[in-house]
Amino acid sequence: MSALVLGAVAVVLLNLYAAILIVLRSRVYGVALYRPMLVNIGLSFLPVLLALVFGVGLVGIVPAISSTAQSTIGAGTLVVWIYLVVATVLWLLLFPNSVYLITELNFSHRAEKTPVPLWYDIVQTLALTLSGIANAVLSLAVVQTMFILMVDPPSGGVPASSWTFAGVVIVLGAVGVYLGRYLRFNSWDVRHPASMLRKLVAHLRQRGKALEAGGFVLTHALLIALLYVPLFSLAWTALL
Repeated sequence: MSALVLGAVAVVLLNLYAAILIVLRSRVYGVALYRPMLVNIGLSFLPVLLALVFGVGLVGIVPAISSTAQSTIGAGTLVVWIYLVVATVLWLLLFPNSVYLITELNFSHRAEKTPVPLWYDIVQTLALTLSGIANAVLSLAVVQTMFILMVDPPSGGVPASSWTFAGVVIVLGAVGVYLGRYLRFNSWDVRHPASMLRKLVAHLRQRGKALEAGGFVLTHALLIALLYVPLFSLAWTALL
């Protein structure tokens, strides 16, 4: 358990390090503070907070319901499942914000003529990207663990159903990143699904866009999966 706590602390420190580098870039080299990066760090860490909050809430709600007479007729179970579904959907809408930081590697913040050395921007942007990936891995690990405990209690290794769940989340996360980067959608745009669908269809009808989207989602999803699967497997082994 101590190793898992150490991992969570490392993720937090990585986020802080990325934020400090962004602020120092402005202070040391006298350039404008690139605020969108700071905002993106906050949005990226939000799925981690939600996963932890929902996990703590689940730990509290299950014993409370199981101690009531209602649980004998299934009402308690229904409440738990409603909580799980709502919490997972809310978390899933924000999950792409973490993976999105991969796209910062395009160095769009760097002006053609800038006093900031290239080596500094490389380290700063890499730290930012790694913090996003770390946030995605940590938050998904928390949610997958809850999935296992509530849906498919383990008898040893990681249940196959939870890997399916994680795989779907990773693919949807990559889709969300594409929608955010190329169609400029935000998580709260789901309030207007018809408008989103129209814009998406119009975008994919453009020549080559569907193939580009497929390649984008595939490569991003595989990158996260290749990092996530061994890390979660090791963490699960440590838990056991």
